[in-house]
Amino acid sequence: MKTARHIRGFTLVEIMIVVAIIGMLATIAIPNFVRSRGAAQQKACISNLYQINGAINTWATELNKGPGQAVTFNDIAPYLQNAVVCPAGGTSFDDSYSITTVDALPTCQRQPQSHKLPPLPASTQ
Repeated sequence: MKTARHIRGFTLVEIMIVVAIIGMLATIAIPNFVRSRGAAQQKACISNLYQINGAINTWATELNKGPGQAVTFNDIAPYLQNAVVCPAGGTSFDDSYSITTVDALPTCQRQPQSHKLPPLPASTQ
């Protein structure tokens, strides 16, 4: 007499349900990941802008430079602690940030609309 063998495994319907659940979770998680990554890049870039502005002010104070004095990266490089590049795709200071004069705020070249310093009070510029 033959006995029936029961082969255990997943049916096609069960596998399709698992794939659908994974797909729904991915549609929820991926946009949140992209949004949080963009916010982190923005905060890091603004932090870099504060560091650049501080380096400009320190340079200007030490060398008695006036508000309209032109400033370059070579002037402030010794005052920057690390390599300063925009996390939104910058590869060097020159393609990430622009600086002009002592009294002008530095700007981000990668994302100038969202990566910008808020206006600073006159006493801190």
